[in-house]
Amino acid sequence: MPHRSSLITIKVTAKNPEESVIQKACSILKEGGLVAFPTETFYGLGADALNEQALKRVFALKRRDYAKPLLIIIAEKDQLHSLVSDIPAVAEKLMDSFWPGPLTIIFKAKKGLPSLLTGGTDTVGIRISSHPVARSLASTFGLPLTATSANLSGGRNPITAQDICNQLGEGVDLILDAGETKGIKGSTIIDVTLSPPRIVREGDVPVSEIKRILFL
Repeated sequence: MPHRSSLITIKVTAKNPEESVIQKACSILKEGGLVAFPTETFYGLGADALNEQALKRVFALKRRDYAKPLLIIIAEKDQLHSLVSDIPAVAEKLMDSFWPGPLTIIFKAKKGLPSLLTGGTDTVGIRISSHPVARSLASTFGLPLTATSANLSGGRNPITAQDICNQLGEGVDLILDAGETKGIKGSTIIDVTLSPPRIVREGDVPVSEIKRILFL
């Protein structure tokens, strides 16, 4: 994608995002660009998760280790079938209870996904965001989006557009500024490729709630 001379920030209404703004963001994503957007936790760095060149830009901008997989968001459960090879019953329970919301589920990846997305593993981490802007973006784009935090690896988790500017500068093509996000914890991550499932990271969904759903 051609280098942009300056970072563009567009205000967007958090609860009811303007369609024209979402369409502009999708146009940038389709060109292989990077769009920062709010989620129910922090701001995420969005790229077309199936575009290897766009994924390379994400890693370079964040200075991220290529061995670390990228978490993604989708708009609807139906999109899982093109991304994962197996949806265990335990995953269905978790999705019914916590999606949309801050629970990332690690599935066995379908063959053919970019290795940068999976970090060279055979797994992929996916969630449906409950933030209206993130959901609208994912739905309008129609393809999976990366949702790694819009910061330098190891840096402050971004809860405002300014946080993103401070760390990533003009490396981002567009910031959708919906004000400050909740930003207390990231998404909880659970690996359902193992039995029993393993909590990889406790985040906004308490582990006690997950255990209540799975083991009652």
